Amino acid sequence: MRPVVGVGMVGYAFMGRAHSQAWRSVDAFFDLPLRPAMVAVAGRSPEATAQAAEKLGWAHAETDWRRLLDRSDVQIIDLCTPGDSHAEIAIAALAAGKHVICEKPLANTVEEAEAMATAARAAAERGVRAMVAFNYRRVPAVALARQWVAEGRIGEVRHVRAQYLQDWIVDPEFPLVWRLQKDKAGSGALGDIGAHIIDTAQFITGERLVGVSALTETFIKERPLAESSAGLSAGGGAGRGTVTVDDAALFIGRMSGGGLASFEATRFASGRKNALRIEVNGSLGSLAFDFESLNELWFHDHTLDSAEAGFRRVLVTEGAHPYAGAWWPPGHGLGYEHSFTHEVKDFIEAIAAGTAPEPSFDDGLRVQRVLAAVEQSAADNSRFTTVEGS
Repeated sequence: MRPVVGVGMVGYAFMGRAHSQAWRSVDAFFDLPLRPAMVAVAGRSPEATAQAAEKLGWAHAETDWRRLLDRSDVQIIDLCTPGDSHAEIAIAALAAGKHVICEKPLANTVEEAEAMATAARAAAERGVRAMVAFNYRRVPAVALARQWVAEGRIGEVRHVRAQYLQDWIVDPEFPLVWRLQKDKAGSGALGDIGAHIIDTAQFITGERLVGVSALTETFIKERPLAESSAGLSAGGGAGRGTVTVDDAALFIGRMSGGGLASFEATRFASGRKNALRIEVNGSLGSLAFDFESLNELWFHDHTLDSAEAGFRRVLVTEGAHPYAGAWWPPGHGLGYEHSFTHEVKDFIEAIAAGTAPEPSFDDGLRVQRVLAAVEQSAADNSRFTTVEGS
């Protein structure tokens, strides 16, 4: 008879589906101190929200996210909306005493992220917890990489190389969806997928980016309006709108330990669907990960004699590996959706233990400051820009 913790989710699109899968499966595979209940999902359209609730496994549908804050059977707010609403909803939820898990990036601006982090610190003093949903931290191979770096297996970090490559907007006729509008998304490839590799690099190394030099580019300046497949404007004809975010971002940086780093985030890498890659080179060895082979971590031990040294593949599916033992026998790989299950598992355990979950809103703020420094550097023609607060 474990205590029940009720969950209310805001938004039910791509991230909402992934988070719903996590809430449905987490209690079946992990021994949790609290039993999560999928109480309600909130969206704007009554019909579409009701359909989403039935399909995704939520008991109730609400058409105003504020109704979730009024419900006594909801203790957790899971925020899966575009970035322009994160600050308002998260701050209100924390003030109402609800624990909050918020999708990345934390906000659209540093100012919004600062307000959210301040609210989270104040809420923590009342035992209310907040976490950013950087799900790639919870891929077992990435968690193992962090563990080995912390144990000193690769020595002093010298170089970090990180890429996130996608191709879903290469077609110039792809419509002007919200992710291509700065007022809704904050930034383009930089915030959408660049935020992931920034957080992953900082997580694995245990260090922070302290300065960057950047370039960004928008390759397709106008796209069909997204109201319909034909892009009909208010006047009834085919309309087009301006893309107000970056399509690609490249930047180099310096880590807090003195190492150098390079980052590439693009949605114009034709043929690449979801290629998050990171390699960390240290004084004693190297680690490499590619999400397109997400159950593998490559490790090079540079202390071995050169006659036998080289990268070796570690299949991260053993019971001793992070998270993996809760699922299938060794060799039976995990997938994208499992990373979300792992993050809600960790969030529930932190709530039950009264401890601070990671990544915190302060961690999300640090990523937001890097994003802002990248944009500023790109605006200044790649001038080296110090990350605020580093």
